[in-house]
Amino acid sequence: MSAYDELMAYQRETEALAQVAGRLGWDQETVMPRSAAPQRGEEMAAMEGVLHARRIDPRIGEWLSQINQTDLSEVGQANLRHIKRDYDRAARVPADLAARIARTTSAAQGTWAEARAADDFAAFAPTLEEVIALKREEGAALAEGRDIGIYDAMLEDYEPGTTAADLEAMFGALRPKLTELRAAVREAEAPPILEGVFDETVQMALAEKLARHFGYDLSTGRIDKAVHPFSSGSGLDVRITTRTNALDPFNCFYSTVHEVGHAAYEQGIDSAYLLTPLGRGVSMGVHESQSRIYENQIGRSRAFTGWLFGEMKDAFGDFGVADAETFYRIVNRVSDGFIRTEADELQYNLHVLLRFDLERALISGDLEVADLEAAWNDRFEADFGYKVDRPSHGVLQDVHWSVGLLGYFPTYTLGNVYAGCLHEAMRESLPDLDSDLARGDTSAATTWLRTHVQTHGGLYAPREVIARAAGKPPSEAPLLAYLEEKFTQIYNL
Repeated sequence: MSAYDELMAYQRETEALAQVAGRLGWDQETVMPRSAAPQRGEEMAAMEGVLHARRIDPRIGEWLSQINQTDLSEVGQANLRHIKRDYDRAARVPADLAARIARTTSAAQGTWAEARAADDFAAFAPTLEEVIALKREEGAALAEGRDIGIYDAMLEDYEPGTTAADLEAMFGALRPKLTELRAAVREAEAPPILEGVFDETVQMALAEKLARHFGYDLSTGRIDKAVHPFSSGSGLDVRITTRTNALDPFNCFYSTVHEVGHAAYEQGIDSAYLLTPLGRGVSMGVHESQSRIYENQIGRSRAFTGWLFGEMKDAFGDFGVADAETFYRIVNRVSDGFIRTEADELQYNLHVLLRFDLERALISGDLEVADLEAAWNDRFEADFGYKVDRPSHGVLQDVHWSVGLLGYFPTYTLGNVYAGCLHEAMRESLPDLDSDLARGDTSAATTWLRTHVQTHGGLYAPREVIARAAGKPPSEAPLLAYLEEKFTQIYNL
């Protein structure tokens, strides 16, 4: 057996164990008994210890040194690229630090959930201080001896090849135009608000139908409920969660479609890459491009909402909306609100930019956890024009910081930018797409995305994936053009 074959056999075992660890996280969010949290923290720490030991095993370095990359195929070279990067990063993080992070963040997730339910940031702040301190320590280890900042080192875990400077330039171009369009929309006459009570069991049934219409394969997946919708797994076991609100069925439907976008990416990867470094999404930005284009450019389009309007009438009867055009405007209504995951397309990125700036300040030490709630509230009022009414609508609303996902938030907006690029190219390739969407048939769009993005898995670098699919380098321009055209029409600006 060649060194490459030995390395890949070892890597497949590591990938399989990582999937088991991910399943523990899914279980914790969905069905785990509440009182099991301390034990689960130990279990997660033990799994992380095993995985970390495997990822820094000296044999990996020996195998890598024995392999001549020029002898490998494009797939082999891509596998090697991922393994080498992960090996170098894992070797920089002491095993005891990796275990402490896993143990602390597992417990912190429960503490955050309790503090959020009680609207008590002070109850969570000491735990968050621990998490931030550990992540600063990890970031410093990852950046040591390299010409790179601590936050840039954290970004590499989610969007390899992207720096804070790259994001600042892109986000700097987005913010003024989004703010200007948002201000104009808020002055215009708004569409009506959806009113009524919508049975949550019926919501879940329609959510499953939506998932199937967007190509989610339930023979290798499942749908459950959780406080914070998410997708997990890859290959032949890809699971999603959603949530219901009797007064807001769109929350359920579009959370489901969003997570189906993530799941479809994982299910769409070439099966030859199963349990290899190429067998999962290449980055969170590319991942988010799939969830956002499923949710927004496809799911909130005039054509598709026309079909959804009919489905809702069948499911709920007359629910007080006169026609499909009114329904389309209601679905895309720009509304004041505090919650990122419920924000409309126009304002969503402002939520992300707030978090991007605050978490960079936390990591650099320019902002301490004790001052975080006040900083959040001040920034939110400046950006949105009204005050945060309680912590669960502000600094406590997201799970990410509690589980140590520093550097993750900016990939949400990067994903929107990527989605804008993909949507522009997809529309050029599929001029009759709207006639399909009006029948609830998303297959042309989802097949295009599977062919041009999803099937590649980790074969190409993130920006290369988008550039290949879109035919040009990623830019914020298509997203801005799409948003301006859509909301100018909806609001008669």
